[in-house]
Amino acid sequence: MSTTYLFIIIILAVAVMIFAITKLKAHAFLALLLVSLALGLAAGFKPEEVVAMAEKGFGNILGSVGIIVLTGGIIGTMLQKTGAALVIANTILDAVGAKSSATAMAIAGYITGVPLFCNSGYVVLAPVAKAISIKSKISMAVIASALSAGLFTTHCFVPLHPGTLAVANSLQANFGLLLGIGLLISIPGTIAGIIYGNKISSKLHVDFKKDTDKEDIIKNYGKLPGRLHSFSPIILIIIFVALKTTADLEAAPFGTGTIKWIFDLIGNPNIALIVGMFLSMTLVSRENKNKISTYIAEGISSSVGMLAIIGAGGSFGAVLQALPLADKISAISLNPAFGIVLPFIIAVFFKTVMGATTVVQIIAATITLPMLSSLGLDSNMGRILATLAIAAGSMVVSHANDAYFWIVTEFSGMNTKQAYTAQTGMTLVVGLVSIIILYIISLIIL
Repeated sequence: MSTTYLFIIIILAVAVMIFAITKLKAHAFLALLLVSLALGLAAGFKPEEVVAMAEKGFGNILGSVGIIVLTGGIIGTMLQKTGAALVIANTILDAVGAKSSATAMAIAGYITGVPLFCNSGYVVLAPVAKAISIKSKISMAVIASALSAGLFTTHCFVPLHPGTLAVANSLQANFGLLLGIGLLISIPGTIAGIIYGNKISSKLHVDFKKDTDKEDIIKNYGKLPGRLHSFSPIILIIIFVALKTTADLEAAPFGTGTIKWIFDLIGNPNIALIVGMFLSMTLVSRENKNKISTYIAEGISSSVGMLAIIGAGGSFGAVLQALPLADKISAISLNPAFGIVLPFIIAVFFKTVMGATTVVQIIAATITLPMLSSLGLDSNMGRILATLAIAAGSMVVSHANDAYFWIVTEFSGMNTKQAYTAQTGMTLVVGLVSIIILYIISLIIL
């Protein structure tokens, strides 16, 4: 198979996939799966080989991320249904003050974005954001940019979310280190979102009805859980994973005996999420205990569609990996100076064209994988930085083909033109700031 033919069929496969998803409105699961099969056949594999590759890729990635995605979905639903997400937001607002309401909502987004999808998190926090906008007399566009930035950065950088988790699995990045560094890298992006909101979005005037206030929103939830209780599922997961990461250090700070065994157990991402899931169930009030099964079902249902896309992405990745792509790319002189910039650009391209963050991250990871060695990223830290570079690229930019764009638009009371300034412009700035930070880090540690 010639290099030219190989790249032509890959480019055609990606083009067909983009066209099917964006123009024909085909579900990403079907588009990914069918294109995977077509690519394998075009590459000259036998039908049974192509099907076997697709099945293996589908099963392998679901086997590695399935429990985390499902338990994460349940935790997010529990935080949403019990009002714990609102408690988190109000706690931060009380601490920061009404004058810094944009900063408060950005921090609330940053924290609730760890367990909640950015879409769900924005829906949950939007009523509070509106009430705060009215009370503080700060434009809702400012609050929207800040809140959206906080939610989007942790959604893209923290591997508790399906897309980033799938990238980490594909690139074999260390989960514990990625979790810690992802949380840190989310901070500059969130700050950039706050600054953008105060400097740019503040010029937008958003009109909406004063249909409710913060007190009314809280009453709708009934009895809310306590502050520490609301934060506890998120804190517990982070602590457990951090303990395992520390225990696995070469210096063996906890020894090699029973304590390390315990930390290895509870710090396994699957176990940490399972424990966090059960802790999140205790947020449900005594009066609503009979609804726990319903909430669990909703959490699972919200995750199934994402799992289907991730699985199909695994099929696509398996077919790509079966191609002699690594050999062909190795033959091309890729300058290591490109480093993490190239994975970022790949993700930017697909994000701008396709919109769906998770799909974008999976595709970018499969294309980046065979380039890691040529780009000087074939190390533990290199793989982590490559994962985060893809995450940064998957934010640039959120516009009309992205569901999150419309959620921010509708729930903030903005028109489309205003949203292009407050949301699309913000995601461009946040993504660029993030990749600059990552590139500087890569120059220092790689």
